[in-house]
Amino acid sequence: MACARVPLDEQQVTEPGPLGKEHTLPALHPTRKEDRCFVPYKSPPEDGSPAEVEEFMEHAKFITEDLEWLLTLPHDKFWCQVVFDDSLQRCLDSYLHQAPRGLDLASLPSSPAVADMQRSVHRAVFLTFLRMATHKESKDNFLTPAVFGEIIYENFLFDIPKILDLCVLFGKGNSQLLHKMLENIFTQQPSYYSDLDETVPTVLQVFDTILDKCGLHCEGAAAMEPMKLSAHKQPTAMAMSQQDLVDLILYLCDSTTTIHAFLDIFPAACSSFHSHGFLSRLTSFYEAAVPDLEKAVRKRNFDDKGLQQDLWKRLSHSCRKIVEMAHLLLHHTCLQPILEGGENMQTFAEELLQHFTAFLPEKRFLSDYDEQFPIADDISLLQQALPVIDETRTSYLLQGVESAWDCVGRRRPHSQTPYQGAAGGAAASAGFKFQEARELGGEGLRGAGAMLDMPQKGNNGAVCPVSEGELESLLTCIRDLLPDLGEGFLLACLREYDYNSELVINNILEDRLAPNLDKLDRAMPRPVKEVLPDVLDVRSNVFDDDEFDIFRRDQVDMSRIWKGRRKGESAREMLNDKKHVAEQRSRYQAYETVVDEVVIEPGESAEAYDDEYDDTYDMGQVGANDLDGDSLLNRRPFTIPQILRKGNKPELEEEGEDEEEEETLQNNVNRDQFVQDPALLRERAEARRAAMHQRKGFRPEQRPNNVVGQAKGRGQTQETLVDRRKKEANKGRGANHNRRNMADRKRNKGMIPS
Repeated sequence: MACARVPLDEQQVTEPGPLGKEHTLPALHPTRKEDRCFVPYKSPPEDGSPAEVEEFMEHAKFITEDLEWLLTLPHDKFWCQVVFDDSLQRCLDSYLHQAPRGLDLASLPSSPAVADMQRSVHRAVFLTFLRMATHKESKDNFLTPAVFGEIIYENFLFDIPKILDLCVLFGKGNSQLLHKMLENIFTQQPSYYSDLDETVPTVLQVFDTILDKCGLHCEGAAAMEPMKLSAHKQPTAMAMSQQDLVDLILYLCDSTTTIHAFLDIFPAACSSFHSHGFLSRLTSFYEAAVPDLEKAVRKRNFDDKGLQQDLWKRLSHSCRKIVEMAHLLLHHTCLQPILEGGENMQTFAEELLQHFTAFLPEKRFLSDYDEQFPIADDISLLQQALPVIDETRTSYLLQGVESAWDCVGRRRPHSQTPYQGAAGGAAASAGFKFQEARELGGEGLRGAGAMLDMPQKGNNGAVCPVSEGELESLLTCIRDLLPDLGEGFLLACLREYDYNSELVINNILEDRLAPNLDKLDRAMPRPVKEVLPDVLDVRSNVFDDDEFDIFRRDQVDMSRIWKGRRKGESAREMLNDKKHVAEQRSRYQAYETVVDEVVIEPGESAEAYDDEYDDTYDMGQVGANDLDGDSLLNRRPFTIPQILRKGNKPELEEEGEDEEEEETLQNNVNRDQFVQDPALLRERAEARRAAMHQRKGFRPEQRPNNVVGQAKGRGQTQETLVDRRKKEANKGRGANHNRRNMADRKRNKGMIPS
């Protein structure tokens, strides 16, 4: 029968005593610890002397050998050494504090021996922590889970600061192992969740400290405490010393990188950060501090341009990590439950929309977030998972995103569209990515005004895809960092890299320009812009050279130009103006006299009148049946309009002529009437209406239907109720209400055999 396996915390061992007698001890006992001194870690020297390099190599060798010896110990000896050896904990803590982070690796010496030794120490420390986080190594070597959690918690083998450092140091390439480590630690010792809740306010205090150093203050609900009266005395980012600015940006970069690494490796911690309002504080900090710090780095005159470039690189890296932290919090607290299809999906969707709505005032943060993680994709996902989402609200959010892009003076990349669907959103997010690098320090410089909306190379030929103002802004941004480069060279670089200023800066700093750009003179000036001809010189218009052509006349008679009614004239004066009547009177006076014959005056030429007979139309009988001139005049005499008649005629004569005309009109009964008598037309219409009513059996005395009734709450009459019931019962007799019955009737008729 196999013996039961006993955990290490319950095992007893027998060892010889001081007088040669054996005695029994617990397997975990301080006397079983080996006497070995672990030296603390020191970071590699930056361009140090040979003596400093030799000292580092010696220390690193001691640490590597000691940790490798520790890892070879059996299970019980290992845990005795870990629990009871204080020098080991000091060694491990020193490495977590002093080890270079990702962006610091680029500044380390390029010596292969130093780099190899650093990697050896790094690997040994990680394996030590990995074994310390494992409570069961095999079927025979294990600890009781509850005892394991108590050991690591009470002896401070792990705490929240150590866990944060582990994530930022070993997360790159070991994220899965670290996730299992942290999951086992938090599972076996839930007290770490309480410690994490107490740590989040301290993390939030980091951002408040940076704002205070910049002379800023977080306003609104995101502020943790009221603003101090002495806050206005704090120096701004532009006014602080250069060393303070360097320390502040290094502090920001280290903090954001550490927090992002922890949330990325251990997503379960997102709920703790989310419960403390970390997301709103993060966006407010980004909107307040990032533009100020960017301006300070860009506008300050640095003696060492390499330092300025390094600060810009770290600040860009911090901006990216803040945006990614916000996305991690939204994804794991709101989007992930919706994707899993669990309960309360509507609640999570509402919370996500509320967060997006809260982003709208933070224009800078919203544009940078939408650039890396398009909000239209998340909204499209919500609409697919929950079709009941209010379209008005989602449209408002998308319009707010567009407004944010406009407010910051940037354009959305072509790979993103404001109202793209799920498929388009996936393509958009895949089409835009930040530049990836093999190491953390090789990331592209992503500044505040990162990507502009640029088409792919060759799409527009020689047409510049950005406006003149945007192009000047790009040139200014690059020349602030690289003032020794000519504008002509920078224009060529922008055209080559699709007007992406960050990509241009990164490739220039890393000396990775395209071959055709390397051949150019870096001090090349900007080409002279061709002067286009004046538009007015080639203008063609129907109003050219008239009296009001201001493009070709220096002086225009302004007395002939007015807006609305001319001043000094009334409507009555304008109506009484009869100048046009006098102009037309002379035309009608020519028709007053009927000329019977033509007389040639002595002074006129003989060619003015020729009475030779023209027989061209004799065979056509033209006008044979017409009345002669006298008959035409007798039938309808010529009448001059009344307004053009001469004023010297007696009024009585005019009245007599009017009476004669009225009598003529009354007697002429058979004359065609242009406008019929309205009374007669009404009589005819009434007769037609009466005939129609008689055919249809309409009774005028019948009461009309009244289904509208009185206002709600005032009661209805009996006639209104009857009319409503009658309408409800008979509404299927016409229109489309009876369509199905009539279709069935038609079908049945067609099926009857003839």
